[in-house]
Amino acid sequence: MVAHHTTIALETRAGVQALDITERVREAIAASGVRDGLACVFTPSSTSAILANEFEPGLMTTDVPAALERLVPAGGYAHDARWGDANGHSHVRATFLGPSLTVPVVDGAPALGPWQQIVFLELDTKPRRREVLVQVVGDPGPRAK
Repeated sequence: MVAHHTTIALETRAGVQALDITERVREAIAASGVRDGLACVFTPSSTSAILANEFEPGLMTTDVPAALERLVPAGGYAHDARWGDANGHSHVRATFLGPSLTVPVVDGAPALGPWQQIVFLELDTKPRRREVLVQVVGDPGPRAK
């Protein structure tokens, strides 16, 4: 059993922003040497999320932000009144979307569907420096001779 940890550093802008981190997760899996196992992709933040979906510009820059605004609009949250930071909606959105994604690793690569990418979703109201943790565990397979 192998366990390998990688940190992906990101710089984000204010508002809903989607970043395709698929290749960086692939690199983390390759660096781990794991052939078959699991990769957990996690954001240690309460105002961002990790998801798997098609990274298509219309979907990620228009449709997802519009849907989030309809489902969890800005304003009127107890969090905003307590802290004065006007990001209560960011916390609620992150709560429903979730901070992590577990992806099977098969033959040394993430087992994603043909239209799936791994996406970091910024939800906060100001630019942030973020870290995404990638933990890969599993079997390295046969050793080279």
